[in-house]
Amino acid sequence: MKVLFIGSRLYDDVAYHVDKLGIESIITESNEEAPNLNLSTRHYIVPRGMDKPMEIAIKEEVDAIVPLLGIDPPLMDVAIMKEEIEEKHNIPVISSNINAVSIASDKIKTKEFFKSINLNVPPAKILNKNDFDREEEFIEKLGFNFPIVLKQREGQGGKDICIASEFDDVLKYFDKFKQALIEKFIEGSEVSIEVIGWNGEYLPLVPVYKGETNLEGIHPISRLRYGPCDFEDFDNEEFREIAKDIATSLKSEGTIDIDLIYSKVENKVYAIEINTRPSGTRYLSFACTGLNPLNLLVDIAIGKFNLDELENEMKDFYTLEIPIGNYKGPEPQEPIKEYINNNFILHGPKAYQRITIRGNTPEETYKIAKELTGNDYSL
Repeated sequence: MKVLFIGSRLYDDVAYHVDKLGIESIITESNEEAPNLNLSTRHYIVPRGMDKPMEIAIKEEVDAIVPLLGIDPPLMDVAIMKEEIEEKHNIPVISSNINAVSIASDKIKTKEFFKSINLNVPPAKILNKNDFDREEEFIEKLGFNFPIVLKQREGQGGKDICIASEFDDVLKYFDKFKQALIEKFIEGSEVSIEVIGWNGEYLPLVPVYKGETNLEGIHPISRLRYGPCDFEDFDNEEFREIAKDIATSLKSEGTIDIDLIYSKVENKVYAIEINTRPSGTRYLSFACTGLNPLNLLVDIAIGKFNLDELENEMKDFYTLEIPIGNYKGPEPQEPIKEYINNNFILHGPKAYQRITIRGNTPEETYKIAKELTGNDYSL
């Protein structure tokens, strides 16, 4: 088997699995100084865009293409390429199609999509800069009061998002933008869940906890996160069913990441966002279930995606993910991005490193965390 991977930055997540399966791997990458290029069978440095990767895939007669892109801007180009190369050359691209990417990349379309499948969404309104002059007029047109969340249609990682507690925050936001999607701030627990899908079959992984919503707008990557979720009044299988319904209705392929907020006060789940790319919580998903989401993309590429088998293979570990800046504990054993010889995985760039730890019980996981970091993370 021969597989083309688009992007090298995440390739070390799959390198061990690819080698173990005996796959001939080719990477296309636009940055000649990007990491992990030497881990593939061979690589090509190409211009930005999908024209050259598609040309190389055809020339090399690859069996499949797996995009490993952790950012949003190239996703539509990948989806357009997917449509063409699958139709004309019968080379599967393990990622979402144009329609799914179009919905997920536009926060307004995402909200309308959620409403169309009868999911709860935060009350919201689209307002322009010249729609109001005074606070009273703003609140009247909005239909709900502070605190609120202001967003742009596009953007990831908290970009161009403002949590406003007063009207001055709104005025400052509209100094930068002419229009905003404005949502009521929902107090609750942030939850992410990944879904792997292919040919209309979907495997929701595990709901993971990313912390409580907060008025300071602290990004989830800066918080301690854990999995699986452990809410008293809401079962994790309910989260999985919601995620599966979303993926099925979206007709996504490859991997998607769904962001939800669980309001304990209302005992209600609000659907917030979809990302049609590898998730920032993929190490937690892997640690909890024993299934590496990116390895599953490789398995799909070689025709090995059996839903019943995967459901039976899913494990039930307890996990913690801790932001540590620069890790100074014991070095992980090889392979460092697998749990074969390890009970933790270290990931992220220097000064922004995170460590994802797994154990059979919460107590075992806390013990491992204390041994690795010297701190007590018992919740």
